[in-house]
Amino acid sequence: MGWKLMEEKILSSINAHLAVFETMRTHLLSSVIESGRLMADALIDGKKILIAGNGGSAADAQHFAAEIVGRYMRERQALSAIALTTDTSILTAVGNDYGFDQVFSRQIEGLGRSGDIFVGISTSGQSLNLIQAIHAAKKRGLHTIALVGKGGGEMAQLSDTVVLVPSRETPRIQEAHHWIYHTWCEIIDERY
Repeated sequence: MGWKLMEEKILSSINAHLAVFETMRTHLLSSVIESGRLMADALIDGKKILIAGNGGSAADAQHFAAEIVGRYMRERQALSAIALTTDTSILTAVGNDYGFDQVFSRQIEGLGRSGDIFVGISTSGQSLNLIQAIHAAKKRGLHTIALVGKGGGEMAQLSDTVVLVPSRETPRIQEAHHWIYHTWCEIIDERY
């Protein structure tokens, strides 16, 4: 591929990114603010946020949890968040004994309490282990938030709150998800 063609491809990616964010400005801002407020209120009430995703979304779950427990932009008290993607012993034991579709739901059964929040992150909204986690969270009285793209899939249909990125392209959805959970961190920081 020639450099001119590569430059055109990169500019096309930038334009697609900007188009998604422009649409988010008018169609997604209220759901981002509302879900951030729900999480901040839960944390103020001494509740915790449980977060899960697969692949790149697993990394996002860990990043988001780290910002909550550690800090985002300013010093504040540590807050309670757990990325359900990090304990390899639990993941492999549950995956082996119950199946990969149960790796998050079993953790919610053990860790989730009424009033906590479960955030499921998925570009497609179709991940079976996240769908099972939403069912488990609802049974235990957790508020469920789906951070999704590509129409939202089954996760959007099941969740209490949906933040749906208006794109079908995985890289654009992931870029938007990153901005969204950083915005949630800003909202949480402002409450503390």
